[in-house]
Amino acid sequence: MKVTYDSVADAMYISFNPKRKSTKTEEIREGLNVDYAGRKLIGIEILDASEKLSPKDLDKMIFEVPTYKPQLTI
Repeated sequence: MKVTYDSVADAMYISFNPKRKSTKTEEIREGLNVDYAGRKLIGIEILDASEKLSPKDLDKMIFEVPTYKPQLTI
């Protein structure tokens, strides 16, 4: 997972799979969009993020979390 914030666009993007390309974007409500690759949710975009989060926090909010892949044991 990767979370980025663009201060010029005032948009935050949460990507669950940065390697996949969006095939469909759906507006859930004003200022909140979700991206799909086929039927899989791959990202969430939050517009006007500074109205929803503290600007102080937004300046620090860029991080990546490794994707967890469970292993099957037989």
